[in-house]
Amino acid sequence: MDSRKQSLVLCAVLVALPATQAWAQAGYPSKPVRVVVPSSPGGGTDILTRRITPGFSQRLGQHVVVDNRGGAATIIGNEIVAHAAPDGYTLLMGLSTLTILPSIRKELPYDALKDFAPITQAVAAPNILVVHPSLPVRSVKELVAFARRRPGELNYATAGIGSNPHLSMALFLNMTGVKMVHITYKGLGPALVDVISGQVVVMFGTMLSTLRHVQSGRLRGVATTGQKRSSALPDLPTVDEAGVKGYEVTQWYGLFAPAGTPAPAIDTLNRAMVAALHAEKQKFAVDGVETVGSSPAEFQRMLRSEIAKWAKVARSSGIKPR
Repeated sequence: MDSRKQSLVLCAVLVALPATQAWAQAGYPSKPVRVVVPSSPGGGTDILTRRITPGFSQRLGQHVVVDNRGGAATIIGNEIVAHAAPDGYTLLMGLSTLTILPSIRKELPYDALKDFAPITQAVAAPNILVVHPSLPVRSVKELVAFARRRPGELNYATAGIGSNPHLSMALFLNMTGVKMVHITYKGLGPALVDVISGQVVVMFGTMLSTLRHVQSGRLRGVATTGQKRSSALPDLPTVDEAGVKGYEVTQWYGLFAPAGTPAPAIDTLNRAMVAALHAEKQKFAVDGVETVGSSPAEFQRMLRSEIAKWAKVARSSGIKPR
């Protein structure tokens, strides 16, 4: 058989194979992988992604490029990945906001469950309620009392409408009856800058982005949002422990691919990311962050549960889709 006939036969065989099988034989990954971070530099998602990228890259055997695409409370970055080619080369480091937005936005340019293929939940951590040191409060009780004496005078920063810090504060205000003014930013990084400078005085910050500022004294920690105290800030009570009974919020981060990405790629990405997370487990623990490394199926179940939970929070907080 001459070389031309051999090429024709090979093409016919590849066409006859299932798409995922033919794709797998091409050898994945064979070029750099891009991870879209749907927020600005300096936020928790950015810090997590850049910390885990070296180990992830090593285990994939390819360079991993971090691409910050912040704005619109993560919608811009989420949309880029939702509409990307499902070939395993464009990924999303998503976060809790992905499961919050369906409850507060009437229209989104993607479906949080249908347009993404979950790979693994990477980590989970509580948020930190912080104030600028100039504010004369050191506890949840003092903050609530101070705000009640000045309804609508205190301002609080968030990473945007629909972000986890936004819903953290919305739930807090609803449960305490306090009124504050919402100041939105294009990411947690810019929000932190203004809270540290004192232009805004209150916020819920993520553990990854805010802890070091609390430890340095640039911000005053008031409480954390988990079920139990954070190992990184053992002297800070939880919001529930401080008197707002039933309050609990956790920020999660996880890796996604566009829906339709072949199963072999999802498996490869899952193994590489879980191994990279395991290698960083102790370092994350020092920062009060729990590594997870779930299977795609476990991650999908968690996403459905989160969407239902935040829909309930939005309704109880009086937040209407817009």
